[in-house]
Amino acid sequence: MLRITDQITVEDWELTEHFMRASGPGGQNVNKVSSAVELRFEAARSPNLPEPVKNRLRRLAGRRWTKEGALVIQCDETRSQARNRDIARDRLADLIRKATEKPKRRIPTRPTLGSKKRRLKAKKVRGEVKALRGKIDNQD
Repeated sequence: MLRITDQITVEDWELTEHFMRASGPGGQNVNKVSSAVELRFEAARSPNLPEPVKNRLRRLAGRRWTKEGALVIQCDETRSQARNRDIARDRLADLIRKATEKPKRRIPTRPTLGSKKRRLKAKKVRGEVKALRGKIDNQD
């Protein structure tokens, strides 16, 4: 069981770990030992996650979210299988914690008169610079 917050925990049946050979440092060992981990969390079917948290998690996960509604996290940072497993679980917990935070609603504001004038002045100056780039007529 993975404890995320006081209200949210991830049960072991929701997590699937698959170990595979990693790329990167390790010399000959990298060809023999399956130290990389692929952690799969069935987020869409999870009874412990509220629906708004699932939606935010889907948005945060991006390409790591599968069509079936699973979140896939890969880790091959270290040569130790146990350490990679812990790192993947920590990443999952951090991602879910981030999804539990409600984003602040943006309050729309209007630009100030000074900012409008500065913008228009900058556009005018830029236009004058570009106008000076034209061809020069020789009056010989």
